[in-house]
Amino acid sequence: MVKYEDTVCSADSRPEDPVLPAHEGAVILLETSSGERVCRCEDSLVVTLPPGRSTLTTSWVGGGYREDLQAVFNHHVSRDKHSAKELEGGSIPAYLEIVSRRLGLDPQRSSGLLTAACIENAAIAMRSFRGTEVTALVTAGIDGNGGRVGDPASYYEEDGKFLFIPGTINTILLVGANLPPHTMARALVTASEAKAAALQQLMTPSRYSQGIATGSGTDMSAVIADRTSPHCLTDAGKHSKLGEMIGLCVLEATTRALELESRITPLSQRDMLLRLERFGVDEAMYWKTASKLEGSNHRTDFLKALREVSRTPSLVGSTSAVLHIMDEIFWGLQPETAGRKAAISIMKGLPDMLGCTDEVPLDRLLDEKDCIIDNWLRITAWIIKNCKCRGVHGQIRGPGAKEEGPT
Repeated sequence: MVKYEDTVCSADSRPEDPVLPAHEGAVILLETSSGERVCRCEDSLVVTLPPGRSTLTTSWVGGGYREDLQAVFNHHVSRDKHSAKELEGGSIPAYLEIVSRRLGLDPQRSSGLLTAACIENAAIAMRSFRGTEVTALVTAGIDGNGGRVGDPASYYEEDGKFLFIPGTINTILLVGANLPPHTMARALVTASEAKAAALQQLMTPSRYSQGIATGSGTDMSAVIADRTSPHCLTDAGKHSKLGEMIGLCVLEATTRALELESRITPLSQRDMLLRLERFGVDEAMYWKTASKLEGSNHRTDFLKALREVSRTPSLVGSTSAVLHIMDEIFWGLQPETAGRKAAISIMKGLPDMLGCTDEVPLDRLLDEKDCIIDNWLRITAWIIKNCKCRGVHGQIRGPGAKEEGPT
């Protein structure tokens, strides 16, 4: 793979070169060992293809399996566009054709993906093995559109009408080998599994249920293979080396793209409040619970302490354990009664784990008849409001705790 830095695409490319976008100021980002070139053209990421390429895309234009495409592009759509009617041309296919022409591409021989994520935040990952190179190009936004497969639908398509939702994880996968159509379909499945795994590892929440997101509601994908390659690979599943490389590339690129676009990282996710978010818990709910408990009712002080305590690693770990019990109850892996008992047992250990120097009235705060979230809110809110805890970043006082010197 050859990488370029701020190289402007030239109009006098060699005849055997892939067709480059006729767009002033297009910047070549990289060239694969098979000859595909990746350019950034303002709001689009364009992959230009040499002859002999097979493509499988989910696009409205040039989608499905094709052997005649010259380019695949990923185009940024402004977040203020909320429906297909608002796009130039009045529909997605018409808009994609307009974008193709502006990029200097033949709409009949190109395929386009759409995203609300910024093209500047695209991430690239590459692996190679015995002459076969795999490259993943990913843009990723998950904040407003993350969903788990099987979540309640947002719309029913009728007469081609539906709404845009900001977000989208778009994946373009370049494979420097000859893949039969069935192998390309399997590569698309493997790439989708890798995307879901990346979201699971980051514990990104669905916005439509209490589950962990497996993607966004508007994700698009493209797989590109080289029919001229001497390497013919017939399997892209998890047992194959090709499947391994696809998985690693998509995992890496998706994780990096989420960091660039949404600032979601393993470190940012070490936060109790973020973990509770998918269950509808926020600062307002915490204060509603805390204000009914004994102790000084200073909202600003409580929320300040909540935000600090929320990032305590041991508390985040306990939160994760309790929420996983809730997930297993929902999935049918644990009986609800047994799950509640297990969660209550974890909560009873919080005072010792956090190094609380004050006695915590566990019998008053915890009740196995109540739901797990209500119990969690009561005990953590009480500790934050009333306790001095040596186990929280050395020593953190609850808003109502008495001032004391270091111990």
